[in-house]
Amino acid sequence: MAVKIRLRRMGSRNAAFYRVIVQDSRFAPTGRFIETLGWYDPKQEGNNFSLNIDRVNYWLDNGAQPSETAQSLIKKAAALPAEKSVSGEVKEEEVAAVEAEEVAEEATEEA
Repeated sequence: MAVKIRLRRMGSRNAAFYRVIVQDSRFAPTGRFIETLGWYDPKQEGNNFSLNIDRVNYWLDNGAQPSETAQSLIKKAAALPAEKSVSGEVKEEEVAAVEAEEVAEEATEEA
């Protein structure tokens, strides 16, 4: 079985984002896949991707071949600190902290 690490297009028209997946190369990019490794949003500013580096390294060690775009994302993620490159769940405390910062910024802009 030839395994590939590739991007899977998601989202609606003119609002596309991509998931980085591991997939058997015989299936279509929108078909059945083995595992999701992260995401990539080309329209987002700043840090526009997230990858689970541990799982990427596991699949690369087991012979998975990345596509050109997936390879560039892996290279960028390897250069980042581990906490910024690994996807994870967002906790309610983090959401509340971000909302509090936004309110504080709006208050300083109005003053």
